[in-house]
Amino acid sequence: MTEYGSLPEHGRPMAKYIRHACAFCALLLAALLVNATRVQVVQSGQYAGSPADRRATIARYQQPRGDILVGGEPVTGSVDTGEQLRFERSYVDGPLYAPVTGFASQTYGTTYLEHAEDGVLAGTDPLLSALPLWKDVTRAPNRGGDVVTTLNRRAQEAAYRGLAGRKGAVAALDPATGRVLALVTSPSYDPAELSGNSEAVASAWSRLNSDPEKPMLNRAVRQTYPPGSTFKVVTAAAALDAGVVTDLDAHTDSPDPYRLPGTTTRLTNEGDGCVDASVRDAFEWSCNTVFAKLGVDVGVRDMAATAQAFGFNDPDLRIPFAAAPSTFDSRVDRAQLALSSIGQYNTRATPLQMAMVAAAVADGGQLRPPYLVERTTRHGGETVTGSAARPGRQVMRPSTAARLRELMAGVVEEGTGTRAAIPGAIVGGKTGTAQHGVGNSGVPYAWFLSWAQSVDAPEPQVAVAVVVEDASADRGEISGGGDAAPIAKEVMRAVLAG
Repeated sequence: MTEYGSLPEHGRPMAKYIRHACAFCALLLAALLVNATRVQVVQSGQYAGSPADRRATIARYQQPRGDILVGGEPVTGSVDTGEQLRFERSYVDGPLYAPVTGFASQTYGTTYLEHAEDGVLAGTDPLLSALPLWKDVTRAPNRGGDVVTTLNRRAQEAAYRGLAGRKGAVAALDPATGRVLALVTSPSYDPAELSGNSEAVASAWSRLNSDPEKPMLNRAVRQTYPPGSTFKVVTAAAALDAGVVTDLDAHTDSPDPYRLPGTTTRLTNEGDGCVDASVRDAFEWSCNTVFAKLGVDVGVRDMAATAQAFGFNDPDLRIPFAAAPSTFDSRVDRAQLALSSIGQYNTRATPLQMAMVAAAVADGGQLRPPYLVERTTRHGGETVTGSAARPGRQVMRPSTAARLRELMAGVVEEGTGTRAAIPGAIVGGKTGTAQHGVGNSGVPYAWFLSWAQSVDAPEPQVAVAVVVEDASADRGEISGGGDAAPIAKEVMRAVLAG
């Protein structure tokens, strides 16, 4: 008999094999753990970024996207396709709101508000969770939140209707807050065409990108133009603040034609009566010679400082998506400064920037940074983040702003902007025609800059900038009054109507 608890001789080799098998299994387990660590930690970024990994994409489209709201009503939606990438984006009046919403495409990503507020809309923003720690444990997805815009629906529609398919753009602001009331570009497109991942989406993408009319270009915030005579508002502000002009009605020493300093080039005007014209008359009838000379008299340093105070040369303007920087060159000679001071040479501005200029005049010289998002909310309506309003800055003396309002009101009452007049309201404006192309051979851009207030309102309620690229213009400044002013009028009237 064998001793209790001992193994027979033939059992000892078996125990040896078992120990070897256990060691080998432990080695395999360790190797698996090392490999899992390598895959999940060391190489996680590489695998997560691989096009072959569709888990995140599938999860992203497994629930409806939050909505973008205008006037309390959604202008976006989600369509259940029943496919692997289940929900596609839909749009209400897509071309009307495309410069604001942008697109949310399963193939081509996101733009504009769909991009800037993607975390809220997709439900990935941690602020959407009422119990963040519990969400981290359960990993349950948050329902997409909503983005409430500052847009005035009637103003947006008036701007789009006014452009009527012509190339151009409109930007409208609330001077007292910086709220964006309208942001329209034309021609436009329907972002729903890009929502899915079918061959039709790829075809639409190719067609839209090859279209010479550039329907996906956001001309209101991403396209800069020579501002033409609307820039004379900035030049007048610089001249008044610098003390170069003290009396709006005094005659100026301004010859017609005006020889650009250091050159033989002679600058002329579209109309008569500009010789030694007062600033008031020169502003109302947009005398190039007077304002070119004013800019030279002010000097490049003060002109550049005033332009920058209004927002020119700012590469960081966001509303919340980025706007193209408007530019005023501070390294110019006196002849170039003369042209820059009437919105030519290489001075460039977006419609949004020129709306900011009008808004600063309307608000007593205070410039409120523009913003497009009033608040973001959870799906049930509970506010997540509040208004994006930021403190304003004083860009000119209040007395200068008051005199500019007086000048702009004169343009609408008896100058080149009479077509912007609104019964029962005080309206200020400035027309502009910007030459462009080789040898100024292009059809001029028609501009109109304006603000308006009801007669019973304490302050202006809206500031607007309109540019029409293919304006039927052949009479200089009057084109801004003829092509762009009526559009601005309808936008302002929509805002004043409440």
